[in-house]
Amino acid sequence: MRIVSEWGLSGVSALKPKADVFIVVDVLSFSTCVDVACANGASVFPFPIHDREAAAKEAKRLGAKLAGKRSDPDAEFSLSAPTLQSIQAGTRLLLPSPNGSHISFLAGDKTVFAGCLRNASVVAAAATRLAGNGTLAIIPAGERWNDGSLRPAIEDILGAGAIISELRGSLSAEAMVARDAFFSARADLADRLRTSVSGVELSERGFPEDVAIASELNVSQCAPILVEGAYVAND
Repeated sequence: MRIVSEWGLSGVSALKPKADVFIVVDVLSFSTCVDVACANGASVFPFPIHDREAAAKEAKRLGAKLAGKRSDPDAEFSLSAPTLQSIQAGTRLLLPSPNGSHISFLAGDKTVFAGCLRNASVVAAAATRLAGNGTLAIIPAGERWNDGSLRPAIEDILGAGAIISELRGSLSAEAMVARDAFFSARADLADRLRTSVSGVELSERGFPEDVAIASELNVSQCAPILVEGAYVAND
């Protein structure tokens, strides 16, 4: 198996002609939220558009609940992992997200998993089974600067590296660097995420628990896979 890694939307576009299976890694917070929800038996529909009215229409069409904004204290569910810890099995949830959702949509005609630190080992195993002797692409989502350009995010390269560390195959140089970054940070993983730009931003906004949940390594047995537009637990 060939294991490659590139950043964000442009990385997916570059690798689509070559890769058989993709793993989207958006640790803070899309793929972590997908893991938490799918582990409880929910289905998660990614939605990439910054348009609440369009999201509401799509949720209605799908018969799904629309996740609220993380800043809304009255939202039942949102892009905040703690709100999803009690989601009931069978719930259909539309989850708007600017990074992980976009990447999921762009890669959606291939086999796509949502990976994070929480499920690194089980996602690596599931993706290996489906990739076989083909090419597996791990995509750290990154964040965006105010001008819309990519901001590489350390939480995502560490999540990608955690997954890559569980894989066996021929690694590209980029995949090796992600793996080695994870190895260097593993001893104080929670602190690295807490003090990262994204971690500090979330904590300052009142969501330190989001960072703590996302920092947990290999605590989940769920490998969310994109099936007919929704992430579901891969059996």
